[in-house]
Formats: sequence, structure tokens, C-alpha cells
Amino acid sequence: MIRFPLVVLVLIICAVRCRMARAESSPDSGNGYTLASVREALVRQEDTIIYGLIERAKFPSNSHTYDEKYAEIPGFCGSLVELVVKNTEALQAKAGRYKNPEENPFFPENLPPSMVPSYPFTQILHPGAASIDINKSIWKMYFQELLPLLATSGDDGNYAQTAASDLSLLQAISRRIHYGKFVAEVKFRDSPQDYEPLIRAKDREGLMKLLTFRSVEEMVRKRVEKKATVFGQEVSLNRDDGDNEKQKFDPSVASRLYQNWVIPLTKEVQVEYLLRRLD
Repeated sequence: MIRFPLVVLVLIICAVRCRMARAESSPDSGNGYTLASVREALVRQEDTIIYGLIERAKFPSNSHTYDEKYAEIPGFCGSLVELVVKNTEALQAKAGRYKNPEENPFFPENLPPSMVPSYPFTQILHPGAASIDINKSIWKMYFQELLPLLATSGDDGNYAQTAASDLSLLQAISRRIHYGKFVAEVKFRDSPQDYEPLIRAKDREGLMKLLTFRSVEEMVRKRVEKKATVFGQEVSLNRDDGDNEKQKFDPSVASRLYQNWVIPLTKEVQVEYLLRRLD
């Protein structure tokens, strides 16, 4: 009975160790985070989020996945998606996922300790960063606002697969938004004279204004929509089909996700981090 969970845990540990090995040669290791490496990481995370949108769009809404009354799982109170998320996070916690300061679980309560040796991740964040977690807002946004835009109505019975794709996309969005802590730290180190007076004055509005670059935000939004258009197209070898390319999902959903939620919530994280930076 316990062989399968053990095999899964071993596979996760192997994946974590492979990621650690890659991290040793990444731009974010060694000399720490820079403006260039942070920007590069943000661009790469766009790809992960778009592929996550494509994966979730494969399934219809599958409302039973989110219905607490449907599952009625013995010994568990909640929906199927909550069951999948909580148990997956518990397993990933054992494999050391949440030792990485870039990761934030959706259900941090009572997570088991890591069973693998700790990796010496670059520590550049102020200790106050640990108290910044807006996953509850991300969870609410995802299920109440994003999912109705992304998933078509219907039911195909693939509830477990639907929940798994939800979790993958949720984690990608959360990682991107909470990466604002690293963005804020790098910006602060680059120009402390601009930020310190506003931080000492607890000027949230001033900090938000200093962090806002409309032209850059518009560039990001357009790039994300273009990527979604390219990544999401159905590839055909018939040249005659070129004018009628089918899309796996509406690219404007990716653009709206960034414009309405990812960018604003990332700046919210940055402001919260900066307000703690001089504590």
C-alpha cells in the first residue's frame, strides 16, 4: 500500500535535486540577484503561466471539481481541488519545495518538514519577507474571476486531471506574483535614496507611484498576449489552413490575467515588502 507514495516521493526528490543542480549555474546564484537576472526570470515565468493556461483550457469547467458536497471524501472536509492541493503540497514539502524562498504554499498550516538536505539558496530578502503571503487573494481571484474566462462550460468527468492542472497554474501564478519581493529588493539596492524616505514615511501611494511604469506594463501585456497567440495555436502542415488557425484558448485571457491581476498584485507585494525593508 505504501510503495506508490514512496515511489512518487523519490521521483519528486530527484526532480528537486536536479533543480538545485541547475540553480548552481543559474543567473540567480553565485553573486545573487541582479536587475538583469530578475527580468530574465520574470520573462521565463510568462512561458510557464501561458503553458499552464493552455493545459487548464483543455478541460471544461467541470464544476464537480470544486463542489464540497460532490466528493464527500471520508476524513476530509472540502472539495476535490482542495484535497489535491493540500496533499500535493504536503508531499512537495517533504521533498523540500518550500525551503526555496521563491515558493509559497496555499495551505501552509501543518505542512510536514522536509526530508531532504537543505540547499543553500541565495538569501537576499529581508526577514520580513516571510510574513508576506497573498495566496488567499490569488486563490479567490483564480476561481472566481480567471477560471470563468478560461474554461468553457461543460463536464467531461476528468475531475482529478482538472484539479491537477489548476494546481500547476496556481503555483505558477503565485510564484510570479510573490517574485515581487525579489524585484523590490533589487530595486531598493539599486536606488536606496529613492525608496528610504517613502518607506520611513509609510507612504504606500508614493511607493506605488515609484514602482509604476505604464509603458513597461503595456509592453509586458502585449508580449504575453503575443506569446499566448504563438504558443496556443494549432499547428498544421497544410499551408492552406494558415488563414484559419485555431487557438487552444483565447490569448486575450493571458493579457487580462497580467493586466488585471498579475501586475497589480505583484506591485502590492513589492509595496508590502518595501514597507518592511528598514525594520
